[in-house]
Amino acid sequence: MATGKSPAFYALPGTKGWQDYLNLLHVPYTLWHLSYVVLGAAISPAVHLDRLLGTLLAFFLAVGIASHCLDELNDRPLGTKIPSVVLVSLAVVSLAGAVALGVVAGIAGSPWMFAFVAFGGFIVVFYNLGIWHNRFHTDLWFAFSWGAFPVLTSYWVNASRLDVSAVLLAVGCFFLTLAQRTLSTPVRTIRRKAINVEGFIELANGERLNLDRERIISVPERALVLLGAAIVVLAAGFLTFRLQIQ
Repeated sequence: MATGKSPAFYALPGTKGWQDYLNLLHVPYTLWHLSYVVLGAAISPAVHLDRLLGTLLAFFLAVGIASHCLDELNDRPLGTKIPSVVLVSLAVVSLAGAVALGVVAGIAGSPWMFAFVAFGGFIVVFYNLGIWHNRFHTDLWFAFSWGAFPVLTSYWVNASRLDVSAVLLAVGCFFLTLAQRTLSTPVRTIRRKAINVEGFIELANGERLNLDRERIISVPERALVLLGAAIVVLAAGFLTFRLQIQ
């Protein structure tokens, strides 16, 4: 049902077509989750730039494109006019590319890499399409798959093992992603489903603050923008530091 509100704070208006494809990438969130890949590599014993770039590309294909295409195909949360056949094609090609990169990494490194590849492919499909009665479409699975998993995978690609430091960082990113979800869920509900939003806050001094759509979503969205920018800059800082001392 149309609410007259943009479906996301980063969604570009317009009907020329290219806006739909750019919106489909969910750029702020994609950069946020790719930053976890960078952090996982940055704390590894040695940063291999070729492995990091390959992992970034794999996650961009799987999360930035395939996951978002399947999500849009499932229930059109962004309201794009991209044909379903195009969404399916983009999802299949992108996910196949991500899996291929993972297979190459597994062949060149440890066979355990195939477990990461299998889980990544599985969760992209099952989470975004709501398969098995949405059992995997929960906040906890989202926090693990889009927060902890990129850290663990990136660390493994560079170190061929998991250490306590990687697990601790993964747990931190799990909670950070859960915080992202906690902030974004009510905002998405208001933007995409709410027809009318009204209310007020009555202060002790008798003043009354009227609540409307903008007032309610402005604070969590500002927090999301700041958190997203912070994690990208932190990841860049960690990686720069490691490359300087390596």
